[in-house]
Amino acid sequence: MTDFVDGTAFNNEQGNRARKLFAAVVLAALDDAIADDKKYGNGPEQIARWARSRDGREVLSCAGIDPNERVVGGLMEFVGKGVRTSVALSREESERRNAAQQAEAA
Repeated sequence: MTDFVDGTAFNNEQGNRARKLFAAVVLAALDDAIADDKKYGNGPEQIARWARSRDGREVLSCAGIDPNERVVGGLMEFVGKGVRTSVALSREESERRNAAQQAEAA
């Protein structure tokens, strides 16, 4: 019985690691699209084309993201903002956004 539990826990952990790896690929694709947007002005179209492609849908699915049109729109909006993923995920950027939202609400 303990062998089954250990095997299940190991498989779950392996699955989580794989999901994080694919999420990193999605973040890299977003950064590439942001760079394309700054250089050529076609970043949102690039990420949409990638997300709608067979490979893009596969990567999104493996990252635990449902590859539907709403997600594609969200990716395009994110790229359109032009904020790199490392900056967008930082604590300082999050605090700045929260302060801006509170200032708008007041």
